[in-house]
Amino acid sequence: MTDYKTDYEKRIQGRSTLRYLMGLYVRWKANLKYEKARRIARKNGCQIGEGVVMPISLARKLNCNCKIGNHVSIQTDKIDTRAPLFIGNQVIIGMETEIITCSHNIDSPEWEHKQYGLTIEDYAWIPTNCLILPSCRKIGYGSVVGSGSVVVKNVDAMSVVSGNPAKEFKKRKCVHTSLVVESLLGGDYEIYRKTWTRRIQEIK
Repeated sequence: MTDYKTDYEKRIQGRSTLRYLMGLYVRWKANLKYEKARRIARKNGCQIGEGVVMPISLARKLNCNCKIGNHVSIQTDKIDTRAPLFIGNQVIIGMETEIITCSHNIDSPEWEHKQYGLTIEDYAWIPTNCLILPSCRKIGYGSVVGSGSVVVKNVDAMSVVSGNPAKEFKKRKCVHTSLVVESLLGGDYEIYRKTWTRRIQEIK
């Protein structure tokens, strides 16, 4: 018989009861922090889906220009929302990454702000210490940005880019459909609990 369970399900359901309860407690504490961050962000006007984990310091900066999909993991608070920012589903954004969405009109004597905005599509991964500049308007579906990269133009779907300026060097073969994204930062309290409950039901 074929086992269709994901690695996450196998890992959680294979735990002893004691280890499961210890993991549940750790996730419960983390969930309190992430729930607070989501409440703050929503109060500020940001639209947020399910299973979004982010620092409270970022939540305090977000506003009505920002919309975040479901099951998103964000480790940085260096995100500029002076211009519209859309982050899709299952997106991962790593520590110390900086996203800038607004600049100045250098061809104007008034040097006024020039808003660009950015769309990060589903399943994109932007890891540690990346810099996304305003000239980049879209990071495509399933794309990956190498750590330390400086992104100055749009990134095509399923592209893997790296460098300064970032350039494509390969295509991604698949996206992380089986990954519980919020588990990367211990924000998977609800999924963790439900995964264990299914194991109990199977035994019965």
